[in-house]
Amino acid sequence: MAINSKSTKAEILAAYQELEQEKTNLKKQVELAQKQTQVQQKALDNAQKIVNNPPVKSVPKPPENTSLNSMNKINNIEQVIANLEQLQIGFGSAVSQLSEQLITEASSLEKLENNIQSELNQLQELHNLETIEDDTLNTLLATYDESTKTLFNEYNQRQEILGQELETAKKEWLKEQENKQREIKIRNDNYTKNKQRENEEYHYNLTLTRELDQDNYQQELNQLYKALDEARQQQEKIWQNREKDISDREKEYEIVKQKVEEFEAKLETEIKKAKEEGKGIGHYQAKIKTDLRQKEIEGETQNYQLRIQALESTILSNENRLNNLTQQLDSALKQVQDLAVKAIEGASNRNSFEAMKEVALEQAKNQAKSK
Repeated sequence: MAINSKSTKAEILAAYQELEQEKTNLKKQVELAQKQTQVQQKALDNAQKIVNNPPVKSVPKPPENTSLNSMNKINNIEQVIANLEQLQIGFGSAVSQLSEQLITEASSLEKLENNIQSELNQLQELHNLETIEDDTLNTLLATYDESTKTLFNEYNQRQEILGQELETAKKEWLKEQENKQREIKIRNDNYTKNKQRENEEYHYNLTLTRELDQDNYQQELNQLYKALDEARQQQEKIWQNREKDISDREKEYEIVKQKVEEFEAKLETEIKKAKEEGKGIGHYQAKIKTDLRQKEIEGETQNYQLRIQALESTILSNENRLNNLTQQLDSALKQVQDLAVKAIEGASNRNSFEAMKEVALEQAKNQAKSK
């Protein structure tokens, strides 16, 4: 575990305990290896002693087959020597393996000691220690405990102060919220009252304005109808006068026509009479009188025909003007009715009045032109 200046007490203690555990394990492994080496070395020494100093036994009385026994003993000795040689080789291999294991363990131990020294150096640098003794760790732990207690007490005091400040701030916030809610309620109540009062005033003014507009509209509409009625009566009076004039001219035309017819009948009668009377008078005088009378009759007839044509043209012109005026009156009445309907349905009263006035003025202008 890496230790630095930011490591806590628990981390430093854990690293130290870990190093102590590794050191203990390495010591146990070294002691076990040393014991194994001693046992193997002792066994090797015993084997060497057996090889170098074989045990001497009392030689019994050889039996009769001495040569055969001698051969067997020689074979046993050679087998023992071979076994010892194999044992020596095995011990050599074991010793080599133990040597390698010891070298490895020694390297690990050296590395561990270096790590321990490095951790101790870090502890010295971290805690400004000049020397490290057996009770250094306990001193550090005690110092750390004191610092922890001091910090814990300061933390508790600070937490208590912060708790009190938080409680005070919370109470102030709640009080502020209550005041704010109260202000909002008062503001909303005032706004509702003002809004209601404004709505009432608006509806009152709107109703009053509508009533006034309706009265003005009805008054102007009555005036307009009155003006239209007067214009219609005046126009009807004009038409009646024109109809009377036309009727008088028609009567005059009938009288003139009757006179022409009477004149023609009288002329024929006088011609017949002149012819009858002319029998006794000279042919020349009768012819002269007849020609003169014929010319007079033709002149009067032509005069009457011209008067008849003039009267017919006047009657036709008056009929055309009467038809045009009738159409204009119907159109004006229709426009007035349409404008009145639009005004009743919600159109702009002022625009309707202006439009109806324009129509009335236009009709008056047309009547003036017609005159």
